[in-house]
Amino acid sequence: GSLASVSAPQGSCGYIVAHHHQCVNVCVILVDYGSTWRKNRHFDLMTLKIFGLGKKSMEDRIHEELQHTVKILDQSAGETLSPQVMFHNVASNVICKVLFGTRYEYDDESIKVMIQRFIELTKLINGPWAMVYDSLPFIHPVMLPKMKGIRIVQAFLSFAVSRVNEHKTSRIPGKQRDFIDCYLDELDKKNDESSFSEEQLVRQLFDLYLAGTDTTANTLLTAFLYLMNHPQIQERCQQEIDQVLEGKDRVTFEDRHNMPYMQAVIHEVQRVANSVPLSIYHCTTKDTELMGYSIPKGTLIIQNMISVLKEEGQWKFPHDFNPENFLDKAGEFVKPEAFMPFSAGPRMCLGEGLARMELFLITVTLLRKYKFIWPEEAGEPDYTRVFGGTSTPKPFNMKILLRSL
Repeated sequence: GSLASVSAPQGSCGYIVAHHHQCVNVCVILVDYGSTWRKNRHFDLMTLKIFGLGKKSMEDRIHEELQHTVKILDQSAGETLSPQVMFHNVASNVICKVLFGTRYEYDDESIKVMIQRFIELTKLINGPWAMVYDSLPFIHPVMLPKMKGIRIVQAFLSFAVSRVNEHKTSRIPGKQRDFIDCYLDELDKKNDESSFSEEQLVRQLFDLYLAGTDTTANTLLTAFLYLMNHPQIQERCQQEIDQVLEGKDRVTFEDRHNMPYMQAVIHEVQRVANSVPLSIYHCTTKDTELMGYSIPKGTLIIQNMISVLKEEGQWKFPHDFNPENFLDKAGEFVKPEAFMPFSAGPRMCLGEGLARMELFLITVTLLRKYKFIWPEEAGEPDYTRVFGGTSTPKPFNMKILLRSL
């Protein structure tokens, strides 16, 4: 936790595909590319705002996608289903609309395969073979072509290249339909010293798709795993939702200010989920001294997020799932300083605004319409996390019941 607080903004990413960018050359936003990194990150933030980041237009986009999820759940009412792919589909299509200007039907084979590959990739990133690869550079030429994670990355890059090529033939300069159009417009202005290129564009599509899909989906899975097994918390959420949304067709992001308990639950889910347990890697930009230790310039800083998200003395109930961690004595929502699931500083997650909006709108919408029950035949719930590049619950099923409002 202490190292995380002083780590500087530019460093390398722990993802194997990024750390060895001379071989695979993927991540731009997450890796230290100096001025190129800064310029591309600034461009990404501005472009995401154009397409609704933090605005009502993004709310509309999320609600539009939710209608497809609601249709699936309506058809499954009274039955048991696995939510694993469902939540990935929602998050994937929200970011796909921003990046590519299109959404994909849930039975579309290309996107089904892509989502499954990314789920596998995040498990592989910190797996044993990735560790061997990182530790023994001399085996790179032999291992690299055989590594499943590399093949998954290359498959997405091919997909992204095809989307870019389609846009190059169909776009009207100045008329921006999505992120790709905006980037291609920027390329029209480039000079010899430009930090922008088609190669950078393809890499950024990888970064943004991965960041915009996996962590949000895994946090939603965690939310419903805990809500099913803490029915009293689920019921209290629904009581607050019913009261605040009475007479309204749908929830808005602004409604969160009138839902202190719901906010506390969502933040508590993020705390126990710890979806990116090692956060985004940082690097010191100058020689630093901390608590008597000398940290030279250029030192890679890896943040252990458990050290803040479950730190004794920072939380009322550091080792339990309890929304009271985010409520004061009056029942109002409070956010302790130790809550930093999106990291901190200039390298903090640029998709924080989108993730917070998705988590609130999706969770509230589903809890308003359905009751989620842990299946009797499933036995005791297993809260053990599956660790990789991100952290996710073990696969589980849930029973869906329509609520009578």
